[in-house]
Amino acid sequence: MLTSTDFSGLINQRFFNNFLPKPAANKLYMEVCPPDFELPDIKGNRRLKLSEYRGKQPVILAFTRIFTEKQYCPLCFPHIKAMNQAYEQFTEAGAEVLMISSTDERQSKIVIEDLHIKMPLLSDPKCGVFRAYGTGQALGAPLPAQFVLDKQGKLRYKHLFSFLDPNAGVEKLLEALKNL
Repeated sequence: MLTSTDFSGLINQRFFNNFLPKPAANKLYMEVCPPDFELPDIKGNRRLKLSEYRGKQPVILAFTRIFTEKQYCPLCFPHIKAMNQAYEQFTEAGAEVLMISSTDERQSKIVIEDLHIKMPLLSDPKCGVFRAYGTGQALGAPLPAQFVLDKQGKLRYKHLFSFLDPNAGVEKLLEALKNL
């Protein structure tokens, strides 16, 4: 894992677009299909559409905060590692985990290699999907959030960022899957 404190690449258009704080918006409704999207799956080297999973399997959307390929959010870094470590538990429960980052494709490839990411890592550098899901933003990057969708693609669980509880832990997400 990279441990340098190199801040090159941190100040970019994404940083300025996400600089002013916006709290997470509770605008997605339970038991309704949230917005569909299509993003590049950097690990799978293809474009992935959320609706591909409807009718097939539950999905966990894990929006994460990575500033650059060298700078991870201190609140999200342990969560990324925990989600990656538990990836097999999620797949054994029948779900797919889609991790969504605002890093660009080049940065995302480095993150995959650096952290040995097992799950699909989707690149959303313009933060359109983050905004559609109302995750909020602060200090140059969108905020993290987690959503669990059932087999039909309906929202069954959501966790929005707060400083007291920044990310839903693996246990909470597995419990949400059990309750589907």
